[in-house]
Amino acid sequence: MAVLPIRPTPFFANKNQAFWNLQLAGWGGATMLRAMSALANGQPADRLVIILIATITGFSISLILAVVYSQLIKQKPLVTWGVTAVVLGGATGVYAFIDSWVLEVAGGANTGNFASLFVGIFFFDLTLLGAWSALYYAINFFLQVEEQADRLERLEAQATSAQLAMLRYQLNPHFLFNTLNSISTLVLLKQTETANAMLTRLSSFLRHTLVTQPGGKVTVAQEVETLKLYLDIERMRFEERLRTDFRIEEEAAKATLPAMLLQPLVENAIKYAVSPQEEGAEIAVMAQVVGPRLRVTVSDTGPGMNAQNVEDGLPAVRPSRARRDSTGVGLTNIRDRLAQAYGEEHRFEIRSPESGGFSVLIELPLESDEEPAALSAAPQSAPQTAASQKPAGPSPVEPLQPPRKAPQTT
Repeated sequence: MAVLPIRPTPFFANKNQAFWNLQLAGWGGATMLRAMSALANGQPADRLVIILIATITGFSISLILAVVYSQLIKQKPLVTWGVTAVVLGGATGVYAFIDSWVLEVAGGANTGNFASLFVGIFFFDLTLLGAWSALYYAINFFLQVEEQADRLERLEAQATSAQLAMLRYQLNPHFLFNTLNSISTLVLLKQTETANAMLTRLSSFLRHTLVTQPGGKVTVAQEVETLKLYLDIERMRFEERLRTDFRIEEEAAKATLPAMLLQPLVENAIKYAVSPQEEGAEIAVMAQVVGPRLRVTVSDTGPGMNAQNVEDGLPAVRPSRARRDSTGVGLTNIRDRLAQAYGEEHRFEIRSPESGGFSVLIELPLESDEEPAALSAAPQSAPQTAASQKPAGPSPVEPLQPPRKAPQTT
């Protein structure tokens, strides 16, 4: 028989119940202490009745104080402490007067002077109600601090979620502009089958970006499928100039990472490596498991990067002879997403040797998905033209080539 784990309920989860529990425990303990002291000093048994009356009186007065204090605690400190001192003094006077009168009537007073008896009992009751008041304020201030901390934590979580959503949905409008412009050109050239294929792949890619949760994670295999959707669209623009190479280990394919993490890296590689070079460039994506971590590398054979053009806060890179003009927004986006998701438990480095080329290395804690789900927005097969039967490069993605190259815009 399975035993469910015990999850203790916090004592102050129900404030009302906690108040009554503390009231009964506190005044009950005070009563027991006074009763044991009376019996130990050889006082008569009827003294216990006087102690019980004093306890009921103190219990009732503390209830009134709790109502007053619940309003005072919301005021400014000067008002709170000033009025509390006055109220505490008045409540102690009433408590001491009742105790003195009960002792006088019961004949338990050692002196016939009521004033002396009142003064003596006043300081005892002041200590008792003062301790009760201090405990009341201490507990309620503690609960206020805890509530504020919980509220701040929720606000931080909401801010983090909003920031992740913002970073997640920063899809480069240049990509959409170029793709739609290419589709428009294909329509004007009456290449409807190719334009329809391009639209189908674009819709599949956008559907996947919308289905994935902003702060969600996908397997490396799913992320690669998304990249292939994106590269299918870009390859229709760049044809044989865009070459790809995917090297994904079987174990790494089951590991998880933030959704759409690699797409900005591939997009940067196309913009700064493939587009400016007549011969194009090769983009390589490698994923492997190194000990307890997942290592993903995205590299290209483009011109490289200059160190002085790297945005502040990004890892240092070695300078190269040529530099593509970059704002660094894509790299900063990824850095911020990794910091939000993993804190200090990640590694993010960019490298650009003197000989050219550019690579980004990402290491994350290994989180495997033993049963990766199928891609929710799988690419639908697009109509194939006669020119689409021949692959354009070594990539495992089968590109769809238009009969005539659509103009490239930047």
